[in-house]
Amino acid sequence: MDDTPGRMIQDSREDTSNDHGVTPRHRGQFLIRTWGFAWAGTARLIFAAFLCCAILTFTAVAAQQLDGTEDTPLPVKTSDGKLEQPGKVEVKPVARDDQIRQRIADILETTTWFGDPTVTVQKGIVFLKGTTENDGSKQWAGDLAKNTQGVVAVINQIEVAPTTVWNFDPTFQVFNELTRGFLRLLPLIVVALVVIALSWIFARLTVKVLRRGLLGRSLSHLLREVMARAGGMLVMFVGLYLVLRIAGLTQLALTLVGGTGLIGLVLGIAFRDITENFLASLFLSLQQPFREGDLVEVANVTGYVQRLTSRTTVLMTLDGNQVQIPNSTVFKSTIRNFTSNPNRRDDFMVGIGYDDSISFAQEVALNVLAEHPAVLHEPEPSVLVENLGPSTVNLRVYFWLDGGQHSWSKVKSSVIRHIKRAFQDSGISLPDEAREVTFPNGVPVRMIEGEGAAEAAQPAPAKQTAEAEIVATKAEVGLQSEAGEIKEQARSSWTPGENLLTSSSSADTS
Repeated sequence: MDDTPGRMIQDSREDTSNDHGVTPRHRGQFLIRTWGFAWAGTARLIFAAFLCCAILTFTAVAAQQLDGTEDTPLPVKTSDGKLEQPGKVEVKPVARDDQIRQRIADILETTTWFGDPTVTVQKGIVFLKGTTENDGSKQWAGDLAKNTQGVVAVINQIEVAPTTVWNFDPTFQVFNELTRGFLRLLPLIVVALVVIALSWIFARLTVKVLRRGLLGRSLSHLLREVMARAGGMLVMFVGLYLVLRIAGLTQLALTLVGGTGLIGLVLGIAFRDITENFLASLFLSLQQPFREGDLVEVANVTGYVQRLTSRTTVLMTLDGNQVQIPNSTVFKSTIRNFTSNPNRRDDFMVGIGYDDSISFAQEVALNVLAEHPAVLHEPEPSVLVENLGPSTVNLRVYFWLDGGQHSWSKVKSSVIRHIKRAFQDSGISLPDEAREVTFPNGVPVRMIEGEGAAEAAQPAPAKQTAEAEIVATKAEVGLQSEAGEIKEQARSSWTPGENLLTSSSSADTS
């Protein structure tokens, strides 16, 4: 604007110069430029005036809305159950008695903590009347009136009504809250029940399918049942996990998944012996180092296997006693199975005199073994020199027999009896162990002369030195094995638990 007069003077000068020879085209340009600058200044003034009016109008409207839409402050309880102290209540523009009364009455009625609240205001003094259930609400009402703008004093005449013993309102309120919560959760409960029911159905189908699929495998009944039920439990576990995820309990679902291994570990430690025996039964039924009816030796106990249960292995010993050995001990011990290979080698030692021929005695013993019906020809029997004793040359006789058909002890008794008879018939001495007694002071000898003639000595009875040529004597009761009798006793005895083993071939044939 300051530059306009200068520009006009300059233009007038230019106009004057135009009168002295400037063309009309330059005069038109001067008029357009002068009009443009004048219109721009006017527009700026109009825009500034419009902006000021808009700001004043927005401020007035906002002030009216704040005066007309002031919310009623509601009381708030703190974490310890006490009521929060009310803030200051302002009445604009001038706090008159009727405004104060109306404002406080509206707040007391809004809380619903007071019965028949009555507010009276006279020259700034507030009179409060009504009933409430506790002293905290009465104190809160007095503090509210004190903090109201324009209040000079407060006379709190609110009475605290004692609560009755038979007031069931809190109970009904809790019941209503539970009912509303149940109704909100009802769709989720229905979905959870449907998922659990479907999981149970699929678990049953899984168990049946696994049972049928495992029938063709050479597994024990316990192992098949454990594998089938493990598959069903896995399906149920997946269903439970889905229910927790649908309910929004993702953290609980993850905790359940992670805690399953921990729970198994805790249970394994708490029931260590039971768990160890059960797992050992699974491994024994899977490997089957022995079958029902096999003659085994486990933990220094020899007997016929009756059954394998989920906790113990039951044996019937050779003397007819039933022994139960924990499966963990059986699984960790050395097992000698005499039935898996029925052929067994037995041996015994016999001593001959130093004057007798060792080779001749060996030949005599081998002939006896070759002629004995219970001794196997393959593997061949043998007679070896064991050692040189104080008075005898000790020979050890080795021979094989079929343990499934013959008794070890009976065959050994028969072989010893036949070799002893053959040695005697061949003139081979069987001296006993010699003992040399030394008397350092000598032995006094005194001759006693009898008065009468000595009586003739009575001849000693003749000894029975001849051995019977029969293979088994009446005392040996045959050479057959006692396995059939012991197994028959085992069948008649009471044995606890379900058998996890299959019958052996020897048991079947017997």
